[in-house]
Order: sequence, then C-alpha cells, then structure tokens
Amino acid sequence: MTKDAVLAILKQNTDFVSGEEISQSLSLTRAAIHTAVKTLRNEGYIIESGTNKGYRLMSSPDVITLGELLSNLPEKRVEQITCFDSLPSTNTYLNALAQEGAPEGQVVVANHQSAGKGRLGRSFHSPENKGIYLSLLLRPKTLPADTACITAWVAVATIRAIEKLTGIQPQVKWVNDIILNGKKIGGILTEMSVESESGQIQHLVVGIGLNVNHETKDFPPELSEIASSLFIETGKRVNRSQLTAFLIQSLDQMILDWPHEKAIYCQQYRKSCISLQKEVMILKQGNQIRAFAVDIDESFGLIIQYTNGMRETLRSGEVQVRGLYGYVN
Repeated sequence: MTKDAVLAILKQNTDFVSGEEISQSLSLTRAAIHTAVKTLRNEGYIIESGTNKGYRLMSSPDVITLGELLSNLPEKRVEQITCFDSLPSTNTYLNALAQEGAPEGQVVVANHQSAGKGRLGRSFHSPENKGIYLSLLLRPKTLPADTACITAWVAVATIRAIEKLTGIQPQVKWVNDIILNGKKIGGILTEMSVESESGQIQHLVVGIGLNVNHETKDFPPELSEIASSLFIETGKRVNRSQLTAFLIQSLDQMILDWPHEKAIYCQQYRKSCISLQKEVMILKQGNQIRAFAVDIDESFGLIIQYTNGMRETLRSGEVQVRGLYGYVN
C-alpha cells in the first residue's frame, strides 16, 4: 500500500509536497518514499522533484488502482476494494471471494477482462485500459423473489454516477443495458447464490461493465453498430478512476437505500427507460412476439400490451426495442 498511499497524497496536492511531509504523514522512511516514487514513475506517472521542494505530480496514466481510488474514497472503503490489471471475469473472481466469506460491499475492479460475462451466456467485450469492469458483493437477508429488481436499482446507481461526473444522463433499456444516443455503453449482470435448504440468498454478485474511453476501432465488427462509449458519444475523455470512485459511492448509497427508497429508484428508472412507449419484440421460447411497452410497474416489471390487446408484466427475459440494435421492422 506504500505506493498507493504516496500517490493519493500527490494527487490531493497541486503543489510540491516535501518528502519529509509525506514521510511523517505515512510513518514511512524517506527511502521508502523515494522507492514508491520511482515505482510510480516506472508505471507511467510523471512526477517532478526538486531539492528543498519535494515531489509534484504532473500527469497520470489512465489506470484504475487503489492509489487512484484513494484520492476520491476514504481509506476504510478502499480496504474492501481489490484492483487487478487483468482477470478472466470480475464476477467469477468475486463469487469465489464470496464463498470464502468476503463481506458485503467487497468490490473487485479490473482494467481488462479476458472472459467478461454478459447476460444469457453472452460475453462482454472488455479491452485493456478502456472501460470500467467492476463487481460488487451484496448479502441481502431475504428471499430471491425480493431481489428480482436489484439489477434495475444498480442501473439507477450507475446512471447517477455517470451524471455526477459528466453531467450526462444516459438511459436504460429494460432491464440492464445502459444507453447513450441510442447505443449501448454498458451492461449489468447479477448472479445469485441460494442456500438450497432455506431458500435464503447466500450472496449476490452484481457486475457492471461500462465503455468509457473506447474508440471506434476498439470494438469488433459485430459490435460496431450496437456499442459505443462515453468518449465516442461526447468527444471527451473521462477519468476512469474517478468515475469508478463515483460509481462505488453511488452503489454504497444504494445499499443504504435498499429497500425503503424503492419508489424513488423506480421513479428514476421509469424516467430513464428508453423502452417505454415503443414497439418491442418479446423473445419467448424461441418465438418472437410483437408488443408495445406501456409502463414500468412498482416492482420494476415491464408492462407490455400485445397486438390482441392482452397485457402482461415481464419480470425477466429478452426484449428488443424498435429503433435500437438493428431492430427496425
């Protein structure tokens, strides 16, 4: 943690910070501070130094590390965050930690995923140092049916974090896609472990993938017409570590709000849902059925009306929206 703690101090100061000041603040030797600075420089940080001046951070690489997060989150919160350069899947790794007894609120973040997961067995494209790939551990003391809407709550928390940093409010395609200008910039995958004897939830792992600084060339051809990123849609680079910190703060607030602020989250989800008042295609057991998305109910279910006038409320499933992802007919 020495390197991360030194980085946090440098990021919190715009002027020079003396080695003695850093040493006293962290209870470390000057030699340890010098070693930490050298390591940071090797990782791409530009750190100016001068006799009788100390150190000043001039520029940082676009990476998500504990040191980066420490400049935006309390040290106690960062103790429950693990950062990796690369993982097969943050969800898979956190599920293993959960089985070992990791506490609620544990977060795993990776700068790259080699086998990122999407819904319905799909993969989530996760190129290196471009997006945010994050998983959060929840341990709600409830039955599975009571958490059916957790993905929608997480979508609201994600939209809030993006808006806080960028001023842009994305939309959500029911139930889990984050949309900006009609293209997908993120997705949410919730995985559940249930105790067979009691039916109680052992844990939930919620994975969030956000396309942040991707350029068009970063997407494979099959995704080029569907996916986009904050950078592509706005023309502005986003500080990924800062957005990660804001996302964690928003998720922490969500945990505090669960379940008594349900009406507020439902109201924002409904307001942000791009699926509403549009023609949709319901995929059921291999069949495609046309319908019209009418509303979101108080439990985040999608109320649809079929062409024969019959209505149904969907709690899960695959729904295509006219005008999105190539569905135009």
